Amino acid sequence: MSKQNTNSFTTMRRVFNLLWDQKLLFILSIIGTVAQVALTIYLPILIGLAIDQTITVNQVNFDVLSRILIQIAIVVLINVFLQWSNPVIYNQMTYKAVGILREKSIEKVHKMPLSFLDRQSTGDLVSRISTDAEQLADGIIMIINQLFAGVLTILITIFTMGQIDLLMMLIVVVLTPISLFFARFIAGRSYQYFQKQTQYRGMHTQMIEEHVQQNEIVRLFNYQSEVIEQFGPINHQYADYSQKAIFYSSTINPTTRFINALIYASLTFFGAIRIMQGTFTVGSLTTFLNYANQYTKPFNEISNVLAELQSAIACAERLYDLIDREPEQETGLRILDSKDIEGKVTFNQASFSYVPNQKLIENLTLSVPRGQKVAIVGPTGAGKSTLINLLMRFYDLKSGQILIDNQPITDFTRDSIRAQFGMVLQETWLKTATIHDNIAYGYPDTSREQVIEAAKAARAHHFIEQLPQGYDTYLSDAGASLSQGQRQLLTIARIFVELPQLLILDEATSSIDTRTEILIQEALQTLMEGRTSFIIAHRLSTIQQSDIILVMNQGQIVEQGNHDSLMRMKGLYYRMQTTTTQTDDY
Repeated sequence: MSKQNTNSFTTMRRVFNLLWDQKLLFILSIIGTVAQVALTIYLPILIGLAIDQTITVNQVNFDVLSRILIQIAIVVLINVFLQWSNPVIYNQMTYKAVGILREKSIEKVHKMPLSFLDRQSTGDLVSRISTDAEQLADGIIMIINQLFAGVLTILITIFTMGQIDLLMMLIVVVLTPISLFFARFIAGRSYQYFQKQTQYRGMHTQMIEEHVQQNEIVRLFNYQSEVIEQFGPINHQYADYSQKAIFYSSTINPTTRFINALIYASLTFFGAIRIMQGTFTVGSLTTFLNYANQYTKPFNEISNVLAELQSAIACAERLYDLIDREPEQETGLRILDSKDIEGKVTFNQASFSYVPNQKLIENLTLSVPRGQKVAIVGPTGAGKSTLINLLMRFYDLKSGQILIDNQPITDFTRDSIRAQFGMVLQETWLKTATIHDNIAYGYPDTSREQVIEAAKAARAHHFIEQLPQGYDTYLSDAGASLSQGQRQLLTIARIFVELPQLLILDEATSSIDTRTEILIQEALQTLMEGRTSFIIAHRLSTIQQSDIILVMNQGQIVEQGNHDSLMRMKGLYYRMQTTTTQTDDY
């Protein structure tokens, strides 16, 4: 067995086990399918008997015929009910199973190290969890509704045809596998293209998402033609693989239908000869032809399902590829309690790089006393944001230590470390929810009074009161209708809900107008009083009052001191200040 077939079989078994976890629905689906198939096969027997009662003029047995017609009506009514109820059960079972896969995928995303997410495209992850999961659900429903029912129909019709006429049954059984051979051959080709299709769909989605979200930037730099040129090859490849996958899968059904039509015609010919010989009745031939049709029909459906099955397996493999990845391992066992924190932060011979052979931070040693305001400045790529990532344990050091109150942060759980930091990021993020829920994000039990106090402290209360429903205003667009400054105010208000001992301000005021910036600076000065604070800013005017200014370049602290002492040194910081005199932006 090839590696591809082994992987496909393993994936199918895992999906089956997921369905089996819902035992009641699974058993009901089996019982319903068996009953539907049995009634469908029993119906031609009744039809044949009814025909035999009406085959000659003036020789109709109405008593027997009426009883048969009543049975036919009952069978049809029960079958109609099963045809309605079975898909309901299939859908409920399938979407519960796929929902579990989606939940596992999202859970794994949140448990993966940040380095994994940095390497993955957002569009590809969205495509896996959304589109691939949906296609998997469609495939499972087809497998249960058509593949299982089809196989069961084939087995029972073989038995019943053998009871009617063994020779004609053998003709059907011998000729029909020809259609299966063609179906399997074509399905194998389509599987390869469906795999490529799902891969390029993720790339396609990612590129579209980037272009739409960053459309203003694209227009600003007149980059439309380059963007369209980049999109072209991906779009053409996606279209090419989609076309090939659909072409191969679409040829299965007409091919098998043509072969089965030839078989049906052959049976009619042999049956007519037997009627003329007196060994067959018209009713028996009608029953047999119905069975032959029921026998060959599942092959048409199964061949169609095989093509869909390849797509479903490819989608399931992409989901399990994400789910099976090794999550971030927790190295800390202790819980860091905010009551026990004084706020001293130490970097001891800390070294880190994103890529093994590309050095970034080497042997960094730094001691920040409790309650100090530390500003970190430097050129792009100097390692400023990396320093914050290391503090928050988004990444771990390659060597050395980071200590809080002389205790290595690796001794504590990541969650308890991050709970001690209040962070305002450069890019604002709001969720689709009310103003209240956005401010109380992370602390859902926060009262309205606490939220209002936090908003007042962040100078956001005034503009919130001007909104139609105040704190109950629902941001259906995740805050896109608010100004950048207003969104920044709301993210800052989150810190005031639960005051931490350590603060990180990453370009906290870079997107706020001058008047709002002054208000925010006043609020943050009060907030930072007595708390250890790390401030990353390109706007050097915002950090001149800091206790310590660290000037970083190529992962190293090249200068250290307050504003006045660094200006007297006339080094890198001095040159940065001189450069930004006119623009106030480095």
